[in-house]
Amino acid sequence: MTPSQFDAWLLSPPPLGRPLVMGVLNVTPDSFSDGGRFDSAERAAARAEEMVAEGADLIDVGGESTRPGSQPVPAEVQINRVVPVIAALRKQGAPVTLSVDTTRSAVAEAALDAGADIINDITAGRDDPGLLPLVARRRAAVILMHMQGTPATMQDDPRYVDVTREVAEFLRQRARAAVAEGVEERRVLLDPGIGFGKTTNHNLELLRRMTDLAALGRPVVVGTSRKGFIGKVTGVTDPAERLFGTAATVACALANGAAVVRVHDVGPMSQVARMVRAIQTGRG
Repeated sequence: MTPSQFDAWLLSPPPLGRPLVMGVLNVTPDSFSDGGRFDSAERAAARAEEMVAEGADLIDVGGESTRPGSQPVPAEVQINRVVPVIAALRKQGAPVTLSVDTTRSAVAEAALDAGADIINDITAGRDDPGLLPLVARRRAAVILMHMQGTPATMQDDPRYVDVTREVAEFLRQRARAAVAEGVEERRVLLDPGIGFGKTTNHNLELLRRMTDLAALGRPVVVGTSRKGFIGKVTGVTDPAERLFGTAATVACALANGAAVVRVHDVGPMSQVARMVRAIQTGRG
């Protein structure tokens, strides 16, 4: 999906339009599932091309691991990791919309200059007060995610009275904050932050009640791919072996109103997305 096609999609996301598949491209040495595999611009760009061929509509490039217990990475280091990859993909003319996974406005600006289209912020604009104004000035899209705590502390003892209600209210408030900073409402996407300050049961409830989040009226992005709660339910300890568990969560999320699924295994999950859409519409 080209950036112009994504811009058009924002006008009619699900249930009218089709769901999108976002490929995860971690250019970090320490990500929980694929750390170090794509830590050069050449390897990362090659993997991005593979994901496009496998059916990725979007690619999310991240230069900072946000796994549980991880520590912040300086903006300069993130820039050195993500900008060469984004620039290489734009130079090659890859027909894909590019997202950068960062909480820092300096990284976001450098990525936008290199050709990124979306800013994916796990803090929903709370970490850096300059990020949402930047998104507004550049007329970029933004993904605002819920997280309880920080990556270093989020899994220590997450607690909620009603996790879905609390996550939905947080996302509603952050969407309003983005619009107040000048971000176009149609360019705001929301992410409940599966695995970010949630127990296994919290994650399962969010998936089960995804329709409550879709009712917020903005496209919902869901990232369950290979995560620890899948391992706890299935007993699969190796994240790379959690394909079938991930497929179940992707199917559930899409069936309940998610608009974008963020995944590592693009080919198989693209098939899941197409099949769910066919069932929903009655058209093969």
